[in-house]
Amino acid sequence: MAFWDEAYDLRGFKDADGNVVIPPKFMGFTVASQFDEVIAVMEEANGQFISYHLSKSGNIFGKDSLYISDNSADCESEGFIRFEANEKVGMFNRHGEIVIPAEYNALSRVMNGLVIALKGAKKSFWDKMNHSGCNHFSWKGGETILIDTANNILIKDFEKEKQLDFYSLEKTYKKTSDPTRLNYKAEDGFYYSFIDKEMAFKSWLHDSLLSELTIQKLLIASNDTLFYWDDIEGWVEQSKHDYLKSQFDDIKNSLLTVKNPSTDYFISLGDLVIFNEHSSVYNKYFNNCGQAKTWRFPLFTIVINSSEKDKLTQDHISFLKTDGGYQLINVTLRNP
Repeated sequence: MAFWDEAYDLRGFKDADGNVVIPPKFMGFTVASQFDEVIAVMEEANGQFISYHLSKSGNIFGKDSLYISDNSADCESEGFIRFEANEKVGMFNRHGEIVIPAEYNALSRVMNGLVIALKGAKKSFWDKMNHSGCNHFSWKGGETILIDTANNILIKDFEKEKQLDFYSLEKTYKKTSDPTRLNYKAEDGFYYSFIDKEMAFKSWLHDSLLSELTIQKLLIASNDTLFYWDDIEGWVEQSKHDYLKSQFDDIKNSLLTVKNPSTDYFISLGDLVIFNEHSSVYNKYFNNCGQAKTWRFPLFTIVINSSEKDKLTQDHISFLKTDGGYQLINVTLRNP
């Protein structure tokens, strides 16, 4: 686990027993708070800033090739980490071996051993007049493919328009008829199907949760700790039993309105956020760099609009996809 030397504002790492394994010397792009297999680091040496990748065994590799996105270096995913060379992206494994060469415009993180890759695309800068000052761009054209961590092409023309659950992969000889799954013809002759995250959530919401909704059913579909918004105290943490005991009727009434075709509502798929920095109940849903694992544990927020006397209000009821199913985690009720 990372620790700080506050005097010099440097980061080092300790083991589970609190012993210093790596003295504090890292800075800048060193963002990992936990070191499992491989990390990207930066340090100062002889007045120069150097960056590299470091394996758990102490192997240093990939110098000055950090993959930077949103002003942060990449975080390991399933023991792999992305790197950049000559404006192309590749991937190292935990031993520092190049398993995916730097020949792609973009690579996703590893998800269930799968990687989305973009090749042959061109940059389209957002600021057409002065892109050198803006540097924000989108990729245009090229081919999107699905590969594995050995750089084998699994699916060509992998145009992913939906939010797919890559951990739901099923391989079949024929297309699946499951309406919550999308089918892709793979190079090995099989059909690869993945659950459409939003379709699956909507199916669960209407066919399971909202069918004869009871407090017992909602308790089962709730995390042990819930957060709710209070206009005075902000986000408040409370056990699910205490909160639902007093608020179930209001939550039920709000949720059941989505069964009415005239209800103005939408479902937002987004990242889990920490409501209380001192709470650890949701730590497992973040990676070693503090990023929400939305690719595996997406947050679905039901936003219900209503108005009375020209006053618009919104209820927000959020469910997190977990290994145990969808779990209610936070609620904001705005009664007109």
